[in-house]
Amino acid sequence: MNSFSSSVRFDTLGCKLNFAETSAISQNVERKGFKLVQDPFPARYYVINTCSVTENADQKCKKLIRDFKKISPESKVIIIGCYAQLKPEEINILEGVDLVLGAGDKFRLAEYLIGFEDENPIKPYYELAERFDEFHPAYSIGERTRAFLKVQDGCDYSCSFCTIPLARGKSRNGTIYDLAQSAREIGSKGVQEIVLTGVNIGDFGRTTGESFYNLVQELDKVKEINRFRISSIEPNLLSSDIIHLVSESQRFMPHFHIPLQSGSNHILGLMRRRYRSETYQAKIEEILERIPFAGIGVDVIVGFPGETDEEFEKTYHFLSSLPVSYLHVFSYSERANTLAKSMPGKVSPSKKSERSKVLHALSVDKTNKFRSKNTSRVWPVLFERAPKDGYMQGFTPNYIKVEVPYNKEWTNRIIPVAINEIPSICI
Repeated sequence: MNSFSSSVRFDTLGCKLNFAETSAISQNVERKGFKLVQDPFPARYYVINTCSVTENADQKCKKLIRDFKKISPESKVIIIGCYAQLKPEEINILEGVDLVLGAGDKFRLAEYLIGFEDENPIKPYYELAERFDEFHPAYSIGERTRAFLKVQDGCDYSCSFCTIPLARGKSRNGTIYDLAQSAREIGSKGVQEIVLTGVNIGDFGRTTGESFYNLVQELDKVKEINRFRISSIEPNLLSSDIIHLVSESQRFMPHFHIPLQSGSNHILGLMRRRYRSETYQAKIEEILERIPFAGIGVDVIVGFPGETDEEFEKTYHFLSSLPVSYLHVFSYSERANTLAKSMPGKVSPSKKSERSKVLHALSVDKTNKFRSKNTSRVWPVLFERAPKDGYMQGFTPNYIKVEVPYNKEWTNRIIPVAINEIPSICI
């Protein structure tokens, strides 16, 4: 294979789990003799690992297809990921698409590329996600500082707005032994921090008879990694044992991301969530009682069917009362084959936009208050970004972003920093 004919570019849309899987798939493709390229180079093959949580994610995929065909008209464009699993027929008829691989086939991408090279393309097959029972290990290595380690895949929950079970199948996971080995392997590459990721990581253990708490216990012993973070975890699955371990650990960061989605119990019921606002509030209080300076992020959806002005006010006042650090705000996006799609009480786009702006403003206020709470405290900051406009950035253990003038010696190092309005390094 010559340099151009074997060139492959990967683009990833969506969650940390997608980034971990893209990294694993691309490493396998590279081992088979293909050359990975990035901007601004044209490529023979463009691979888009897609998300389909929102309509906006679908549109981003379509735009990338058009852009790549303009850059390299003779290229082959291959779509993988959740959008590909959910709507293969829709994607297949898009101009510029050459191959669509569902969730059962994406880890065989290298075989398909070799088929193209040999002018003997393999015909893809599509399998219902509910039949998936294999766990494909993956972790991302994009930079030396931080890696995403996939510990779990799929979901057995049935939230009325979500297509992920349709795209990824039932809950399954790797073994604790194998994941600990992966963590050590990542650490051997100079990575300082690992983020544990999956679809529903608190449900870890379905296929191995283990538990997420057991996993955290074992990873806490991995000396090759300085920092672990737990990505999004359902409030009903964040046990007191996990909170206690994090409070005592030197490796697990005091940072939690806990989806709420709505502060209205009526809306939570319509969403088919497995908790109510009282449970959520108690969980936040428990965390802060044990870890007073913990960073806590919250996912919230505005504009779900049936969310009246009164129900939104309940969410706003509930979030206002919670001592959390930041909000991730999403506007409800109607998805095919979900229960919510047929629910009455649709909310207009303008109303969704208005409510989103209100909660974004609240998030800014929460973030500022959290930073003020940490002012003059010294935190060990892991600097992880390349210089931008003469500055570099990193994060405290409780996930406060810090920017300082660029210093090459601090890259991928943990440096003590006093958190002020303009952060200053403590010598």
